[in-house]
Amino acid sequence: MLSSATRDELAADLARAERSRESIAPLTSVNPGIDVVDAYEIQLINIRQRVARGARVLGHKVGLSSVAMQQMMGVDEPDYGHLLDEMEVFEDTPVKTGNYLYPRVEVEVGFILANDLPGAGCSEEDVLAATEALVPAIELIDTRITDWKIALCDTIADNASSAGFVLGRARVSPADIDVKTIDAVLTRNGEVIAQGRSDAVLGNPVSAVAWLARKVDSFGVRLRKGDIVLPGSCTRAIDARPGDEFVADFTGLGSVRLSFE
Repeated sequence: MLSSATRDELAADLARAERSRESIAPLTSVNPGIDVVDAYEIQLINIRQRVARGARVLGHKVGLSSVAMQQMMGVDEPDYGHLLDEMEVFEDTPVKTGNYLYPRVEVEVGFILANDLPGAGCSEEDVLAATEALVPAIELIDTRITDWKIALCDTIADNASSAGFVLGRARVSPADIDVKTIDAVLTRNGEVIAQGRSDAVLGNPVSAVAWLARKVDSFGVRLRKGDIVLPGSCTRAIDARPGDEFVADFTGLGSVRLSFE
C-alpha cells in the first residue's frame, strides 16, 4: 500500500507523460509495493482532475477481459477505466497518430444504458434489462508506460490504457441479437488483420458489464443511464500506424471505422 503522497506523485507522472507524449518506466518497477487499490486510486486522481477542468464522464470500459488480451499483456484478470468526452473520436475524422505514444485498436460490442445499473449485486439479467442498445465500437488504447511493459497495476493506474473510442451508427436491441455469438472481423487498409467472436469477452460481454458494475461499486462509482460501456475486445489489439484505416464488421450489428493520419 502506497502513501497518499506517492499516489499523487505517480498520478502526476502519468498525466505529464500523456501531455508530453514521453513515456515513463512501469510504476510497478519503481514502486514494487503498489497494489490494485493503489492503482485504482491513482486512476481516480487523474479522472477527478480532468473532470474538474471540464471533462465529462461518458461511461466506462473493461480491459483485459479476453484470454487473448490477458496473454498479450501478461495479466490474469480484467480491469476498468473511464471514458471521457474528450476521448471520443469519430468515423469521418482521422485521428492524429502523433497524439499518442503506442496506439492500438480493439474491436468491441458496446453497450448504451437506458437505466442505472445496480452495484454490488448486479447480474447479467440486470444488464440486459438496462441496456438500450448494442453498438459497434473500436477502442483506441495507448499506454504511457514505455513499450507496453505493463503489469496489471500499471494499466489500471493508467486508466486501463484508455485513449479514445469511436462508435458506429447502428443501434440494436439486445432482444434482437444473441450477444454471445456476434462475429467480428477487423480489416486494416482492406486486409483482414483479426477475427473474433463476442463470447471471447468473459464468455459473454454481458458478464463483463455485470462484473464492471460490481467492481466500480466498491470504489463509489456507479454505471448510470446514458453511459457507454465497452466490455472488452473480441480480438487481440492491433498496432495503429499513420495512414492506417481500420474497419470492424459485426454480424447483425453493422460496422465502424477509424483512420489515422
